[in-house]
Amino acid sequence: MSLPGQLNPSPRLLLGPGPSDVHPRVLTAMATPLLGHLDPQFLEILNETQEMLRQVFRTKNALTFPVSGTGMAGMEACVVNLIEPGDRMLVCINGVFGQRMADVAQRAGAVVTTVERPWGQVFDLEQIRDAVKKVRPKVVGIVHAETSTGAWQPIAGLGDVCHESDALLLLDTVTSLGGVPVEVDAWGVDAVYSGTQKCLSCPPGLAPVSFSPRAVEAIQRRKTKVQSWYLDMTMVMRYWAEERFYHHTAPITMVYALREALRIALEEGLEARFARHLRNHRALKAGLAALGVHYIPVEGHQLPELNAVFLPAGADDVATRKRLLSEFGIEIGGGLGEFKGKAWRIGLMGYNARPGNVLLFLAALEQCLQGPGLKLTPGASVGAANQAYV
Repeated sequence: MSLPGQLNPSPRLLLGPGPSDVHPRVLTAMATPLLGHLDPQFLEILNETQEMLRQVFRTKNALTFPVSGTGMAGMEACVVNLIEPGDRMLVCINGVFGQRMADVAQRAGAVVTTVERPWGQVFDLEQIRDAVKKVRPKVVGIVHAETSTGAWQPIAGLGDVCHESDALLLLDTVTSLGGVPVEVDAWGVDAVYSGTQKCLSCPPGLAPVSFSPRAVEAIQRRKTKVQSWYLDMTMVMRYWAEERFYHHTAPITMVYALREALRIALEEGLEARFARHLRNHRALKAGLAALGVHYIPVEGHQLPELNAVFLPAGADDVATRKRLLSEFGIEIGGGLGEFKGKAWRIGLMGYNARPGNVLLFLAALEQCLQGPGLKLTPGASVGAANQAYV
C-alpha cells in the first residue's frame, strides 16, 4: 500500500453551523513550539487564557477554563458534575441541543423533566417559572443559541427564577459566545459551556466552561463520585488552580489557539464584535429576502451568527448545497431534526462575519437557484445586501 499524499484539501469558505474559518493569527499561534504542560511558561499562558476567558464570559468566577474536548464535552462536564443519580433536572427543549442536554442528564442518572416549545420559538420566563415551581429541580438547563433552529433565547431574569427555588442555572453558549452578549454574572448563570470552533474562530477541540461559587459548592458537596473520571471537576480544578495538580496532559497547541482567539476578540472589543455580527446578519437577511428566503425564528429572536432559514419554494436542498460546495467552495448546513430537508443554516461567525463573505455567498446562492420554477431578478440579493450596508 502506497502512502497517502501530503494534505492539500481544496479551499473552503465555512459558512455552516460550525466549524467556522480559523483566524489567520490563530493558525500562526498554533505553529508555536510545544511547551510541557507543567512548564512555568505554559502555566502563565494558562493564567492569561483563563483571565481573558473570564472577560469574554463576563464573569469573575474563579473556576473558568477550557475543558479538553469539543463543545459537547463542555455540556457533559457541566451536567455530570452538577448531577448525582436521582437528582431532578429541568431541561428546556426547543431544538436538537436541548434534546441532547436531556439525554446527557438521563445518562448521568438525573430524573429529567422537560418543558418544550415548538422548534424555532423561544421560552418566556413565566413558562419556565411555572415548571421550576412544579418540579423543584436541582438544575435547570437551557440553550442560549439553539444551533438547530437559529433561535436566540433571552436569559435575563432566569437566574433569579432558578435561585428563588434554590436551583442551579446551566446555560449552553456553544454558538453564542463571542457573537452576541453572554453575561454570566449579570444573568446569575451557575454553569456555562461553549465551544471554540464557532464565534471564537478557533479550531474545534476545547470547550470553555465557567462555574459559579454556588455550583462549585454543589460539586464539593457530592455524595457520589462524578460519573466521568476525565471530566471530574473535583480533580480537574486542581490543575487549573494554584496547585497545578496533574490530571491529564493539556492540549497545548489548542490552548495557544484559544489564547490568540481571545486576544483578537478583546482587541476588537466585545461590543464592537457584537455590532459587526449584527451588521452582517442584517445585510445577509436583506439579500435572502430578495430571493424569497425567510427565517425560521420570529423577528427579535434570530441569531446574527447563525441564520436558519426555510428553503425558497422550488429549491432542492441537497443539490443546492452540493453545487455551492463544488462550484464555489462554500459550505452551509442543512436542517436538523424536523427541519431536515426544509431549512438551511448559514453561519456568519467570528472571522467569517465580513461583508465580502456575505456578498460572495449571496451571489453564489443566486447562481445556484437559477432555473425552472424559481423566478429571480439577477443581482437582486447582492443589491439588497449592499443597500443594507449603506
